[in-house]
Amino acid sequence: MIYTVTFNPALDYIISVPDLQMGKTNRTSAEQMYPGGKGINVSIVLKNLGFESTALGFAAGFVGREIQKKLAVQGISARFIYLDQGCSRINVKLKDYDGMEINGKGPVISPDHLKQLFDQLDVLTEKDMLVLAGSIPDSIPDTIYRDIMKRLAPKQIPVVVDASGKLLQEVLLYHPFLVKPNHHELGELFGVELSTRQEVIPYAKKLRERGASNVLVSMSKEGAVLADANGGIHSSPAPAGRLVNAVGAGDSMVAGFLAGWLEQHSYEHAFRMGLAAGSASAFSEQLTTREEAESLYEQLKA
Repeated sequence: MIYTVTFNPALDYIISVPDLQMGKTNRTSAEQMYPGGKGINVSIVLKNLGFESTALGFAAGFVGREIQKKLAVQGISARFIYLDQGCSRINVKLKDYDGMEINGKGPVISPDHLKQLFDQLDVLTEKDMLVLAGSIPDSIPDTIYRDIMKRLAPKQIPVVVDASGKLLQEVLLYHPFLVKPNHHELGELFGVELSTRQEVIPYAKKLRERGASNVLVSMSKEGAVLADANGGIHSSPAPAGRLVNAVGAGDSMVAGFLAGWLEQHSYEHAFRMGLAAGSASAFSEQLTTREEAESLYEQLKA
C-alpha cells in the first residue's frame, strides 16, 4: 500500500474574479471547491492512474468533514485523525491572478495527536511506500519529517519527500527513495539561481550525494530533470500545452513517477510518467486523468 501524509489538509476554493477591485464588493464569475494539500493531491492522481493509496493526516471541524466526504466520493481511502478543536483550513485561490492565493492557518495539532499518527505509521512494512508532502503547521516540530523517517528507518520503507528548506535537508541522512524540489527550492539549498536544465543537473547530483536515492526536479515549462539511484541523468522539456491551472502539478509529477516506477521499475519510464502527469494537470482544470497523462507521455516518447 502507498500511504500519503498531509499535515494540513484544506478545501481549495478556486474562484474567478476577472476585474478584482480593492475596497469594493467583488463577485465571482466561476468557482470550484476541491480537497487540497500535497499528499491528498498525490493520492487523487494515483487513483486516477490506477493505483490505490491511503491518505493520512489531520482533520477538524466542518471543513475537515467536507474534505473527507469529497475524498470518499472520489474513492480515496482516508484515515484522518479527527481533532476535537479548531477547523481545517480553506485556501482561496484566484484563477485570474497567477499565483495569488490566501491560505488558511489550520488547527493546532497536539503531541497526543502526533502520537496517534506515529501509531498509524508503525504498522507499515517494507512492502509499503510512504509519501510525506507539503508544509507543516506551526504547532508541530519542524523536525517532524526527519523524526518519521528515523522511526521507520529499521523497516527500510521507501519514503518520498516533497518539501523544501529544512524539512528536506534533514531527511537526507535517512536516504529517502525520492525527493522532488523545484528548481527554485534546489537553488535555495545551495545558494544559487538555477534556470536551465543543464544548470540543474550538477546540483541534482549533489543532492543525491547528500543522501537522496532519486532527485526529481520540476521546472515548470522548462520540464524536469531526474538524477536516478543508478547514477543516470534524465532531462526533458515539458510537452507542448497551455497552462490552465498550476495547482497540484508538482504533486501530480510525484504520483506519476510512483505509478511509472511501480509499473515497470524503470527510471526512464517513471521520469516520463512523472513529467506527463505533472504537465497534464497543469493543462487541465482538474488533476490529470490516466488518458490525459498517457497522451502527453506519447509526446515525450516522440
